[in-house]
Amino acid sequence: MHRYTVFALLVFIALGLPAIAADNELTDQEKRDGWMLLFDGKSLTGWTTNDGQPSARPVEQGSLNPHRCGGYMLIHERQWDNFILTLDFKISPGCNTGLFFRTAPLKPLPGKDVGYNGLEVAIDDTRGQGFTDTGAIYGLVAANSNVMRPAGEWNHLVLTCNKNIVEVRLNRRTVTMMDLDMWTDKGRRPNGTPHKFEFAYKDHPRRGYIGLQDHGGDCWYKNIKLQPLK
Repeated sequence: MHRYTVFALLVFIALGLPAIAADNELTDQEKRDGWMLLFDGKSLTGWTTNDGQPSARPVEQGSLNPHRCGGYMLIHERQWDNFILTLDFKISPGCNTGLFFRTAPLKPLPGKDVGYNGLEVAIDDTRGQGFTDTGAIYGLVAANSNVMRPAGEWNHLVLTCNKNIVEVRLNRRTVTMMDLDMWTDKGRRPNGTPHKFEFAYKDHPRRGYIGLQDHGGDCWYKNIKLQPLK
């Protein structure tokens, strides 16, 4: 082991600092706190397309890539309601994709794709702060800042869904908040401005699937961890 690595480990131990897990592993503290590892970095166990088929895209260097997986998105096998989800992602230049959550049911509405049945954190190779830029809740709530790193660099995302509250943190900054209980009118935001979805999100399912969208361009995900909330 490199001398610097040994020294760093000794410093962490001496100072009582939390251990840092290797990629796609849980620390002992995370295990004690009830975190779950949704992707083991080696296999597609627990993940299929939204049509229930195996992904056509194999694991790549310890990462999931939904591009050309064979479906609209890769989904985790379990449904979740209240949780904290953390993951790292990096995109290819020009990539346009998203992280779906509380997606239910998986049968698309007539004339729609399955993503219409969920909520989406936008992930795009852009620098704006609109309704479709990275960190936004797609089409609904714009991010308050764009702290996306350049294509090819890893980003850290934390998504919290706790009953009616949705929070998105990107690279240690809170960029989006949404109170679903305030979204009482179909096709309109709480401030009265229109959006394209025919839902009153107050009544949207609060339990559903997590999905990694294939919408054009490579996007890699690793360290996908979830802590259920009561």
